[in-house]
Amino acid sequence: MEPRPDTQPELTWVSHAWRYAVCVVFSAAIWQTVAGPEWREHRLLFAAEVVLGLAAFVLVYFRRRAPVRVALVIAAMSALSGIAAGPATLAAVSVATRRRWREVVLVGSANFVAAQTWTTIAPIEDNDFLVTTLVNLAVNTGMMGWGLYIGSRRELLWNLRNRAERAELEQELRLSQARSTERARIAGEMHDVVAHRITQVSMHAGALAFRDDLDGDRLREGLGQIQRQANDALHELRDVLGVLREDDTSPPTARPQPTYDDIAALVDEARSHGLDIDWTDHVDGDVPVPPATGRTVYRIVQEGITNVRKHAPGAEVAIRSTGDERGGITVVISNPLGDRPSAAPGSGLGLVGLRERTELRGGRLHQRTEGARFVLEAWLPWTA
Repeated sequence: MEPRPDTQPELTWVSHAWRYAVCVVFSAAIWQTVAGPEWREHRLLFAAEVVLGLAAFVLVYFRRRAPVRVALVIAAMSALSGIAAGPATLAAVSVATRRRWREVVLVGSANFVAAQTWTTIAPIEDNDFLVTTLVNLAVNTGMMGWGLYIGSRRELLWNLRNRAERAELEQELRLSQARSTERARIAGEMHDVVAHRITQVSMHAGALAFRDDLDGDRLREGLGQIQRQANDALHELRDVLGVLREDDTSPPTARPQPTYDDIAALVDEARSHGLDIDWTDHVDGDVPVPPATGRTVYRIVQEGITNVRKHAPGAEVAIRSTGDERGGITVVISNPLGDRPSAAPGSGLGLVGLRERTELRGGRLHQRTEGARFVLEAWLPWTA
């Protein structure tokens, strides 16, 4: 199994220090059994032990640059030096943490052969070949197994850390997507509630500018209507933007969201401003329309009225709503095609936003022309 390239931790001076300390202790435990006899009887072997051992301690520092080659060279050194046993063990364990079986078998076998060689040539008292062989086999098997365990644990920790980072990144992406969706929802809501009011303000202002026969009282009345419409637009804009004030701990001031029952007031208000509306409501009144569905129907009717004011001012508007709990609600808004649009600018996004809102509720929205009339038809499931 190939390890991850970054599963090995960075080594600080503390990491190097304790590893070298363990190597020194292990080498001392091995060499102290033969240091005395070698000094007295085998000075050349004693010198080889020291020189090769010190070289092994230097070379093991570079084990991560060429793990297998460094481990094999130090294993060869340990065949003639018990002092090199510590660095040989460290280099072999480092190779085993990579969890590449060919390397593990190669380095483990080299260390076992080196250990057998050293125990054969070293002046060890009461050296039993079978016991020494079993000890060397057990020690080398144990150190390679320990290296495999460390490598497995490192990879497990790497996977857990990687999953945590990926989960955090995915959470950030989800939050970003949720923010984008919320912004789009707020933008659509702002269009629905503000465009309706601003269109009324524009129409009233245009009518006052066109009339030059109004006396002071009627002019003040018209200006008062414009002021009320502007205030309503500001209030509704504040209600929509209120959802952005996440840290506001004050009591909520937003007015309740419109429902299906508020459509009658919307129609009456439009009629009071001179719009000719023929509204027929055949929705089953025995069961209340769910708030989410009713709010969507309200926005569809509101946008339909706004579009008539913009594109066919003064035209008759026919609004039909039918439905029940089983078949859902169908709303049809029709008006003559306008040939003298008002001066109020249009963004062209109203019907796009309505279609998105309707589809999010599981419904459908279509627009078409029937003869000389423009028709907007929407269907929504009862429980959106």
